[in-house]
Amino acid sequence: MANKAGHRRFGSIRKLPSGRFQIRYPGPDGKLRSGETTYERERDAERALSLLEAKMVTGDWTDPQRSKVKLGDYAAKWISERTELRPRTVEIYSGLLRRHVAPYFGNVPLGKINTEMVREWRATLASNGVGATEIAKAYRFLRAVLMTATDDQLIPRNPCRIRGAGEEKSEERPVLTVAQVFQLADLVPVRLRALILLATFASLRWGEVAALRRMDLDLNAGTVSVRQQHVELDTGELLVGPPKSRAGLRTVAIPEAIIPALRQHLDQFTEPEPTALVFTGANGGILRRSNFRRAAKWSETIRKLGVPGLHFHDLRHTGNTIAASAGASLRDLMARMGHDSVRAAMIYQHRTAEADHKIADVMNGKITQVLPTEASGH
Repeated sequence: MANKAGHRRFGSIRKLPSGRFQIRYPGPDGKLRSGETTYERERDAERALSLLEAKMVTGDWTDPQRSKVKLGDYAAKWISERTELRPRTVEIYSGLLRRHVAPYFGNVPLGKINTEMVREWRATLASNGVGATEIAKAYRFLRAVLMTATDDQLIPRNPCRIRGAGEEKSEERPVLTVAQVFQLADLVPVRLRALILLATFASLRWGEVAALRRMDLDLNAGTVSVRQQHVELDTGELLVGPPKSRAGLRTVAIPEAIIPALRQHLDQFTEPEPTALVFTGANGGILRRSNFRRAAKWSETIRKLGVPGLHFHDLRHTGNTIAASAGASLRDLMARMGHDSVRAAMIYQHRTAEADHKIADVMNGKITQVLPTEASGH
């Protein structure tokens, strides 16, 4: 026989006119709550109260009312509350939510989402022709949103528990030979030649090389400093700001063999002011990716090169591969790429500067092996 409500240590039980039993209990905030279900037997209600009390003691209790929030609303709020996110990242997350997550989970309460549903969702995306990389990104986004819901105690645990589901298995990207890099540079218009060489042999991203200004190049010292980047949104808006991480703020050593080409470019195509953009469009404006592809006749050019699937980002990949083959340590290579953590970048900053010049010297040797002396200056 259950204790009377007045003598119960936690919560209370009452018998409804239907004959079933309903529980009431105080949450951690002191507010009384009614159970989400009723019970045929009083001992079952008693057991439910004991389980609830144990969850509150261990910190595993979640508010049933709060878990009724719909995933679509919570995810949109999750994005808007992350004020530290860059505009491009917000755009990516919003796109994943709109295209892949909301159509399946948008109207589902957080508390109703389970691992089986997540597994079915991934299978549905795949059957609809969504690529593996996009599915992995959508899964990571959903997992991050639900992890916050777990931390907020809206749900007891994250249902995104599928091993390896967030891992991207990207296809192997092409790596050019040094000779192919110079062949590509010779196939594009002369005002874009130095851009190809610098992006490759300094391992720069598109947004970094497009944002370079004259003052960022110190050709006497043989370095290029990455201080900002251009970010193009899907809307066409172009943003100018610092690199995506503090590690992206870096100074990279340039192989000596491409410096004559850079000097020639600065003389012919770059305005004399220190703040002048190094690489510009045909009319002197900001060089956008679409304008570059058009001016370089990219699709036609890479077919001539014999690498029809080449992306601009593969030039950075090529540079990183050459740098790694030059014997760079992981720390030195990551610093050159701008992929290190803030703390590690600061710790190894002085060490990296010397090692980076050694990388550039080895790369320079590889370049001069395949070039006539005068070819590096075109």
